[in-house]
Amino acid sequence: MGALVWLLIPLMGAVGGGLWGSWANRTRRARSDGPELDGYARFREAMERSGTGADGA
Repeated sequence: MGALVWLLIPLMGAVGGGLWGSWANRTRRARSDGPELDGYARFREAMERSGTGADGA
């Protein structure tokens, strides 16, 4: 009986880890990188415009 209890401990840990993993990943499908990529594109365009400056370097 004691061996059965010791086998249930890792089993419960695996089940708990699976439940936590599914809970932690629940909102990742709803998020997108759209706003971040738009901001990066604006940043790149601004750097390209200011990079063609007057010093000729």
